[in-house]
Amino acid sequence: MIHSLFLINHSGDIFLEKHWKSVISRSVCDYFFEAKEKAVDPENVPPVLQTPHHYLITIYRDKLFFLSVIQTEVPPLFVIEFLHRVADTIQDYFGDCSESVIKDNVVTVYELLEEMLDNGFPLATESNVLKEMIRPPTILRSVVNTLTGGSNVGDTLPTGQLSNIPWRRAGVKYTNNEAYFDVIEEIDAILDKSGTTVFAEIQGVIEACVRLSGMPDLTLSFMNPRLFDDVSFHPCVRFKRWESERILSFIPPDGNFTLMNYHVSSQNLVAIPVYVKQSISFFEMGPCGRLDITIGPKQTMGKTVEALMVTIHMPKAVLSANLTPTQGNYTYDLATKVLVWDIGKLNPQKLPNLRGSLSLQAGAPKPEDNPSLNIDLKIQQLAISGTPCMVALTVERIFS
Repeated sequence: MIHSLFLINHSGDIFLEKHWKSVISRSVCDYFFEAKEKAVDPENVPPVLQTPHHYLITIYRDKLFFLSVIQTEVPPLFVIEFLHRVADTIQDYFGDCSESVIKDNVVTVYELLEEMLDNGFPLATESNVLKEMIRPPTILRSVVNTLTGGSNVGDTLPTGQLSNIPWRRAGVKYTNNEAYFDVIEEIDAILDKSGTTVFAEIQGVIEACVRLSGMPDLTLSFMNPRLFDDVSFHPCVRFKRWESERILSFIPPDGNFTLMNYHVSSQNLVAIPVYVKQSISFFEMGPCGRLDITIGPKQTMGKTVEALMVTIHMPKAVLSANLTPTQGNYTYDLATKVLVWDIGKLNPQKLPNLRGSLSLQAGAPKPEDNPSLNIDLKIQQLAISGTPCMVALTVERIFS
C-alpha cells in the first residue's frame, strides 16, 4: 500500500525518508513542492495529489509534512489516519513531534516505522504494544546501549499480539486504578458581517487515559447520542452494541488513546461563544485604510475564553499596519500579508479592541472585497454541543 514516507520541514527540506518496497526518488516530491508554492497556508496544500505514476498523500502536523507515496489506488482516509498515527506515536515516545527531536532519535524513529508498517501495510499502531517491542529511550538506556552495542528493540513478541485483544498487553497491574476522559470540541463556523451564523459544525474527540489492572470491561453512555451525525471509534469499541443501544462498550488499551471522534452538524445546537464587531475600510482617495475590531463574550456559560487569537489575510496591496491594541499584541507579516492579533485571555470587563490605519501600495487599486477574520480560542471545561458533558462510566468487570 504505502511505498515510501518522506518527512519535510516548513522550509521544504526533506530530513527523513523511509522506503518499504522499492526506493523511490526524492524527485517525486517536486509535485508536492509545486502545490505548496500555490497554497496560501501550509494547511491549504491538497492532501491528495495525483502524479503520472504515483499518488501523494500528505498531512501537516507540528510544522512538518508527512508525505506518503502510493503506487496503487487506496482509500485516502486510510493512509491519512495512518500518518496521524505515526505523528501521535512520535509525540507519545519523545514528548514532541519536531524536526530536532526526530533527528536526535532517528534510530528509534526508523525502528518504529519498521514495526508500524510491514511491506507497506499497517501492522502495529497501538502505542502500548509498540512500547513492548521498542522500549522508549531514556538516558540510562542510551548509555547502556552505547557501551554494550545493544538496541531498544525487545527480545520477545508483545503478549497482546497473540490474543484477540491486540491493543492491550496482558498482566497489567496498578496500585492505584484510575481512568480519565477528556471531551475536546472544535467549532468550525462562518458568520456574516452582522454576526448571523451562516454555517456551523462541531468536531469532537474523546481522549482517554486508562490505568486499570487486569482486563477491565467498561461502558460509557451519553445523555443524547442521537445528536451525533458521524462517529469513528477505536478498534476496542464493540460496534454492534453501539448500533443497537448507543452505548460504548470496550476493553480499553493501557494508557493514553483516542476513544472516539464525532461530528455534530445541527446548526441550532452550535452556540458561538464570542461576538465580533469589525470595520475594515479602504478609502477611494489616498493609499490608506482603517481597521477597527472589538471582541466580546457571548455564550460561554460563565467560563473564561483563553488563547484568543485573530488572524486576517490582508489584500496584497496592504504594505503595513499602524494599529493600537488595548489588549495583547499584533504582528503583520509583509511577505505573507497576514495580520495576527494575539489577545490571550478575554477580559469581559474590558473588551479587547484593535484599531488604526492601513497603508496601501501607491497607485494600487482599492481592494474589491474586505478580508475575512479567522478567530481561534479555547474554553476549558465547556462542551459547546452539550451532548457529551454528562457521561456515565461503568466498570462492568475486571478480570485477570
